[in-house]
Amino acid sequence: MSYLVLARKWRPQTFSDLVGQEHVSQTLKNAIDGGRVAHAFLFTGARGVGKTSSARILAKALNCESGLTVEPCNTCSTCLEITEGNSVDVFEIDGASNTGVDDIRELRDNIKYLPSRSRYKIFIIDEVHMLTTNAFNALLKTLEEPPPHVKFIFATTEPHKVPITILSRCQRFDFKRIALPRIVSRLRYIVDQEGVQVSDEALAVVARKGDGSMRDSLSTLDQVLAFCGNQVADADVAALLGVVDRRLIMDGCRAVLSKEVREALQIVAQVDSFGYSMRQFCRELIDQFRNVAILKAVGEPGDLLELSEAELGELRTLADAATGTDLQRHLTLLLKAEAEMAHASFPRLVLEMTMMKMATLAPAVAVQELLSRLDSLESGAPAGPRPARQEGAPRAAAPPVQAPPAARDQHAARPAAPPSAPAPQPPPAPPAASAAPAAADAGSGELWGSFVQFVKGKRPMLGTELEQVYPVQVSRQLLEIGCLNGTFELKRMQDPERVTELKELAKTHFGGTPAVRITVLSEPPKDAPPSLSEKKNLENAERQATLRREAEEHPLVAAAVALFDGEIAEVKEIPGKDVIQS
Repeated sequence: MSYLVLARKWRPQTFSDLVGQEHVSQTLKNAIDGGRVAHAFLFTGARGVGKTSSARILAKALNCESGLTVEPCNTCSTCLEITEGNSVDVFEIDGASNTGVDDIRELRDNIKYLPSRSRYKIFIIDEVHMLTTNAFNALLKTLEEPPPHVKFIFATTEPHKVPITILSRCQRFDFKRIALPRIVSRLRYIVDQEGVQVSDEALAVVARKGDGSMRDSLSTLDQVLAFCGNQVADADVAALLGVVDRRLIMDGCRAVLSKEVREALQIVAQVDSFGYSMRQFCRELIDQFRNVAILKAVGEPGDLLELSEAELGELRTLADAATGTDLQRHLTLLLKAEAEMAHASFPRLVLEMTMMKMATLAPAVAVQELLSRLDSLESGAPAGPRPARQEGAPRAAAPPVQAPPAARDQHAARPAAPPSAPAPQPPPAPPAASAAPAAADAGSGELWGSFVQFVKGKRPMLGTELEQVYPVQVSRQLLEIGCLNGTFELKRMQDPERVTELKELAKTHFGGTPAVRITVLSEPPKDAPPSLSEKKNLENAERQATLRREAEEHPLVAAAVALFDGEIAEVKEIPGKDVIQS
């Protein structure tokens, strides 16, 4: 005789055998007892949770030779035929294979005939969402008003794909995913009946692999028994199923929460040496940190966590050593790492960097605490003690601080105190620029600046070019312009049309007929003022240095830097206001 797999051998045969679906079995039994059996049912839920088995049990309960009963006898010929799947009055149809309208028309023509031997003619359509729209439409009228001897039972894993016109004509039952302890309990009963020696920890691993599906769990158990025989070792189960050892996961969580970087990296190395999937290990870590976060939040999880008492005890110890905010930050990092591993060429590197970041994560400061510190700072009261920054943790940049006008005026009135730290000095000016003001006459710079502004008003492009050249000699009789050799400005200024245009503009601005001379320079002149662009850059640098020096010397800014253990990253002048923002 051929081998019968455990999923078929231990398939539920009565409503009392259904595990984790008591809400469905109790409702169906009450309907049979009260004579309120509907003509159409829709069973929805994940794979392997008992939809088709419930449909068969309901068919046996309605057609059992011992009479309409909530618990079929499973000994009469009708019950045996339904169990074996060869009853002439119970039709199990695969919706994925019989999707066309012709199949439904054939079914509809067969409905009008009375059952051959049983009380009802029952049609079980599995994966009903696979039917086409035309097939559903052909079924509508018959489904709404079927003959009294016909019952429909539909099963699907995707009820959202079933038309609403079909849903409204059926009684819907939603099958739940089976809880882990219920699956482990059922597996324990089965292995005891089969005479297999296996631990509860190994059965829990098998049940987790099933992911809430009893059929998948039994199929996995069948695979384990084929590999191990009647003596099942925990290590063999972990090696066969490719799951990560729970001890490694627990040690990884403990290393992160205790901030042991070396131990965390050693855990990753062990995972790699055992050949486990880095991404799967990351998923297991996510699940474990979720368990710790729930324990931290609610204390007594109840049905929220599917864990044994021993595991709950270990997780409570971890939850006591962490804050809820830190656990949420750890979960955020792990979720990001898991997503990156899907496309990463070096998944171990991604996991190692994530574990290092988690183990060195600086403690978070609550927003309310920061606000209270700012209030204390503005009121002048001494701020409370701030948490010590961990070694190697990055400095937090100071938030924007605006000085009140009164405080700024008071600061401006008193002489500047020497800063506690050496302030950055503006860059040294070029030699030509520093020597130029002493060599040039006092009025040449003003004449040149006013002339350039006049030219920019008339000829903006020419005025921009004049800002880049050197005013070698400027007077009302002579306009000598110096350009460095090989520059674009020299080429433009030597253009005869440009010289003529400059003469006309100088005549209009200065009066008379001033001469215009273009001089070729090999280096910036030492006896002439700097170009306007250089002068503007020097003024901006000096202004920035002044602003930074004032910001560093301001008492509120210094207090904010000390309070938040930060540093001044950038100083900006707010346009139109005499305040400094750092």
